[in-house]
Amino acid sequence: MSAPNRPPDIPAGNQGIDRVGVGFALAAYLFWGFAPIYFKLLIFSEPIEIVAHRVAWSVLILAVLIVVRRQLTTLRKLSRQQIGWLAVSGALVSVNWMVFIWALLNDRMLETSLGYYINPLVTVLLGGLFLGEWLRPVQTLAVLLAAFGVVNEIVAVGILPWAGLALAFSFGLYGLVRKRLAVDSAVGLGVETLLMLPIAIGYLACGWSTGEGVLVRGDTRQVLLLAAGGLVTVFPLVCFAAAALRLPLSTLGFIQYLAPTITFLLAIFVYEEPIRASQFLTFGCIWVALLIFSTESMYYQRRFRSVMGHPE
Repeated sequence: MSAPNRPPDIPAGNQGIDRVGVGFALAAYLFWGFAPIYFKLLIFSEPIEIVAHRVAWSVLILAVLIVVRRQLTTLRKLSRQQIGWLAVSGALVSVNWMVFIWALLNDRMLETSLGYYINPLVTVLLGGLFLGEWLRPVQTLAVLLAAFGVVNEIVAVGILPWAGLALAFSFGLYGLVRKRLAVDSAVGLGVETLLMLPIAIGYLACGWSTGEGVLVRGDTRQVLLLAAGGLVTVFPLVCFAAAALRLPLSTLGFIQYLAPTITFLLAIFVYEEPIRASQFLTFGCIWVALLIFSTESMYYQRRFRSVMGHPE
């Protein structure tokens, strides 16, 4: 389930809740939350092949989207430095997709949920380390509490939840790079996937030549399912971008927890993944950390608006 960074032109003030914006946000996060159902259907393929198809079909859809939105000028204005950093962010999002799909196909959906619950706290931590956005005391408490939850998992099970941490940090670093670039979401993802396209095409061509790929040994249904990866990637991105232009960060911040919550419930009640007693403590620590973090962030934003002369 891989989600994009927020565009830089999100309104900061509280102008009332935009129902259309909320609708777009719910569409994006509901889609991301239920996306594991789609990827579970791809059990006939390998994670790297799934990512290769996802890249290839996303390039086609994003190319059409960029033309329709008349963003070719924006695309041409990208500097070499921006394109270089988009290559870095493209590699990060590819790693994120790969780990996510691998975890789902290996019955570790709960761990993907854990990773995306942790991600907002990782983003704050990276902001403090690389952007000088120092953590406020309550934010530090939230990060430490989440870290305790992860340590509990390591001590109780003796295994590092590396897939969840890889998802949280790869997407956190992806967001960090994209925030520094401040490039439109569709244009940025279009360039990222285009830069990854030669690798994807090379892998698919290799599978074709050896007769191992789904394009050779698969049926029409399987090929169409893999091709749908482009739509699964782009549709929630478009909804998210529309929501981000209409809603304040605080509102998006709360709605974003919908996706890992849906994934968590799917893992337990639909796919019947076993949950250990120790994991209740792990998730409990992270849920409390997110509650503290979200409440403090909302309070801080309201106080800041009040001081700046934008009372609610």
